[in-house]
Amino acid sequence: MKRCTRLVMALTGAGVAFASTAKAQKPPLLPEKDVAALANELSGETAKRNLEGIARFHRQRGSQGFHEAAELVAERARAYGLSEVAILQFPADGKIFYGTQRSRPAWDAEVGELSQISFESSRLCRDELEELHKKGIVGVAMVCLNVNLLASYEAMPIGLAEDSESAEVTADLADVGEGTKESDYAGKDVKAKIVLASAQPEAVQDLAVGKFGAVGIVSYAQNQKTAWWGEDENLIRWGHLETFSEHKTFGFMVSLRAARAMKERLARGEKIRLHAVVKAGKHPGNYEVVTATIPGADAKLKEEEIAFSCHLDHQRPGANDNATGCVTILEVARTLQKLISEGTLARPARTIRFIWPPEIEGTITLLNAKPEFAKRVKAVVHMDMVGGGPETKAVFHITRGPMSLPSFVHDVAWAFAEWVNEESYKFAATGKADYPMVAPEGGKEPLRAEYSPFTMGSDHDVYQDSSFGIPAIYLNDWPDRYIHTNFDTAANIDPTKLKRAAFIGAASGYFLALMTDAEMPKDRLPNLISILSEHRLTSYESLLHRCASLNAYDCGEMTRPFVDLEVAKVDSIKRFAEVPPNWRQMEWSHAHALEMQLLSGRSLRTELLMGDFRNIWKRKAEPRGPLAVFGYDYFAEHAKTVGVVTPKLLSYEGLWGAGEECAYEVLNFADGKRNAQEIRDAVSAEYGPVPLEMVVEYLKALEKIGVVEQVK
Repeated sequence: MKRCTRLVMALTGAGVAFASTAKAQKPPLLPEKDVAALANELSGETAKRNLEGIARFHRQRGSQGFHEAAELVAERARAYGLSEVAILQFPADGKIFYGTQRSRPAWDAEVGELSQISFESSRLCRDELEELHKKGIVGVAMVCLNVNLLASYEAMPIGLAEDSESAEVTADLADVGEGTKESDYAGKDVKAKIVLASAQPEAVQDLAVGKFGAVGIVSYAQNQKTAWWGEDENLIRWGHLETFSEHKTFGFMVSLRAARAMKERLARGEKIRLHAVVKAGKHPGNYEVVTATIPGADAKLKEEEIAFSCHLDHQRPGANDNATGCVTILEVARTLQKLISEGTLARPARTIRFIWPPEIEGTITLLNAKPEFAKRVKAVVHMDMVGGGPETKAVFHITRGPMSLPSFVHDVAWAFAEWVNEESYKFAATGKADYPMVAPEGGKEPLRAEYSPFTMGSDHDVYQDSSFGIPAIYLNDWPDRYIHTNFDTAANIDPTKLKRAAFIGAASGYFLALMTDAEMPKDRLPNLISILSEHRLTSYESLLHRCASLNAYDCGEMTRPFVDLEVAKVDSIKRFAEVPPNWRQMEWSHAHALEMQLLSGRSLRTELLMGDFRNIWKRKAEPRGPLAVFGYDYFAEHAKTVGVVTPKLLSYEGLWGAGEECAYEVLNFADGKRNAQEIRDAVSAEYGPVPLEMVVEYLKALEKIGVVEQVK
């Protein structure tokens, strides 16, 4: 642990230097008049009224509900005076590919009802028979049919699993436990029956329907498990079938309470008879993407864009996920357009674009089908779940980008978020603050946003994939006790939270749109450099904390890529404005000793590497996009075609990241400059030590499916 001990001393000394030289600016980066204009105009109430409109629609990709929501957004954008408002359409038929995304056909539903039926005597049945006897009709035998409605698409569309197909079936119910393993079906006859399973329908259908002959699925999958997931047994969670499975079927989602009651009855030997009626199915359609702009002022730089992104699709109501992100960037659009049009804010040099797509698959489709978008966008502000009130138990995050794409833009967002944290806490604690950012109909709690490491799971994955290399600020709530359930309603959304998220996004995007050589006066650039320096200290402390749990060897291997990251973050400013050499020198001078200390930890292993470990890898230009997309696994399908065994890395659990995240970054780091060892070291710095052999195995698998190549 000696190397880590030296790091402690170096970091401690650096911390003193940072603390003595950093000068906090409140508010940061933008003139206070601009900040005041944004804070005064942004309305959490306006955003929530728009949310209540969007949450009425069941917004599955390509569906009529999605189209109606898209029309609502487009109508609002036009009413707010935005330019180039359009609903772009891209064919989706299950055959067309957009980069690594196999287009999924549109899915619509008209009817979805699941009922429990029983044939038994009842008071109603006896009364009807007595009436017949009074009329002189005798010798009649009556069998009474009792019907108990368990799920209704019309009343609660979340109860019908996405990608269900039309059917009308009356069948017995069979409990198969989780339903994802053959052992779950041992000794059970499920042929021509409906199965009750705890797993998602997509994970069950190939076994239950394809192999064992079941005719449908009832699921009580408890997806998105958090500390609160088991507290309310009445929640019904969103379910989905496998889009491209050969074994077409239907699925219904029921609450944990309903499932337990059925399981107990089946365990006692009772028979449960169900009747399912479904009118639904996939069909060729379109991905629809709503877009609008605020044109830039500079004749040249207006061809560059700062984009605001969200995802419009989700089951009804889908309030926090993700009507909140959609209406918040709509509110940013309204506010910026109004303030710029009336001259309160200067029109920025760059164009500001707003994008409302289906999640992930819509974004990857847009960037592949219209590559000019990808070329123009310099940075993205992405919002996915930004309005959860106290009932949702949400924690608000400003999420950093992956280490493979170092950028200062995340620090810009955190500078504004940190300032909102301070102002909102001051107001909550004392009742006084210059900028409390409180909506009249919202709460008064402090924001308490977190600056969090990169995590996957939304459209920011696509933008920051090495195919596109667009840094994305990611604003998001997690955890959320009602995510993907029927309780994700507008009632749980806080207008104050919407206003604060809108401010952080608007201020960040506007600052980035303004950034030019001419718009970076002497006070603004030092302010940005100072913010980067302060945030570096936090990053170093995080590295130190992680390093303390490792041996000296692994600790040393993590330091070089970390330093490289910090250097590259400063250099990334050059994508927006020129950085005078003296500012970079000043920025690093007080940390020079620390930098040298870290660099002294470089390993000599690279010089001793043999064979595959020394090979340099480069990602090919096509296909573009991450390999883990939406409803389709590019790697799995192509690996199966060429006979590649699933690499161990994909199921690896690192100290701070899972296999999917490690694989995402291995591919991103394959830039034609790094060898396998250097790729492994970079991923280890981000997610903890990863076995070098796993990285090499994965790179070779990527080579076999044609995604990467070796640089000779």
